[in-house]
Amino acid sequence: MNPAAGYRLGLILVTASTVAWSLAGLFTQIIPLDSWTILAWRGIFGSLGIAAVIAATEKGPIWKSFRDIGGPGWLFVAVSALGMVFLINSLKETTVAHVAVIYATIPFVAAVLGWLVLRERSTMSAILASVAALVGVVIMVGIGAEGTFFGDLLAFGMTLCMAVLMVIVRRSPEISVLPAACLSALVSSLICWPLGNPLAVTAHELFLIALFGIMVSAVGLALFTIGAKYLPPIETALIGSMDAPLAPLWIWLAFGEVPGWSTLVGGSIVFAAVIVHVVMGTQKKAREQRLLQEKGLS
Repeated sequence: MNPAAGYRLGLILVTASTVAWSLAGLFTQIIPLDSWTILAWRGIFGSLGIAAVIAATEKGPIWKSFRDIGGPGWLFVAVSALGMVFLINSLKETTVAHVAVIYATIPFVAAVLGWLVLRERSTMSAILASVAALVGVVIMVGIGAEGTFFGDLLAFGMTLCMAVLMVIVRRSPEISVLPAACLSALVSSLICWPLGNPLAVTAHELFLIALFGIMVSAVGLALFTIGAKYLPPIETALIGSMDAPLAPLWIWLAFGEVPGWSTLVGGSIVFAAVIVHVVMGTQKKAREQRLLQEKGLS
């Protein structure tokens, strides 16, 4: 796959994963259970969903895919499981708005980690777009949003874990990402099972958690881990910041909470920053590809 095609594929997959992940706040709001119980069942359904994807796409015995994830793959498993624990608990402990604001700092965290680990320098357009997206999120949620220090700390832990995942998949593209994601969901379930009350859930609650696990965890994580291979960490993080305006949109559609002017203005800034940077990045990659082809023909 040529660089331009890989870049476009990465944009599509990471954007789709962001849409899936933006549903996490909605599911957490409508499922009336504690975080540990949600995590226990979410991990099971998420791992089953990813296993189904592996079975449909991988050639040969499935167990070989799990055997070959290697050291970086197991690091991915640990960091991803920890990040999901942080995410669900942060959504229970603080406001969705605070989680969105803190997660919007991920381009900066990813840029720092990308430079420290990969020695990857961020482009000025990516940096400016990240700043614009952060400003948009701050405007969207407002300065007066209430939260808790512990919940905000958990949200930052989740943000840090996601930035680390971006660097891992960028540095080690040979990772068997789907098996690693499957194991990550299963590990988080095993850890959280004894901490909650998973056997007391109703059929309706179990159905909602199944949707949560499959749509957010299985689909979202699978798309993200594949797409992140083709993009620099800061660009992956930048697209991920679209989660902030999308999350309150689902709440509005589900509960009829009409977004205020700050949500509309801030969300528009985030989308504009991402779209402008994506269009510029796509055009730049296409120009580079044309130049390489012209040199090859000359």
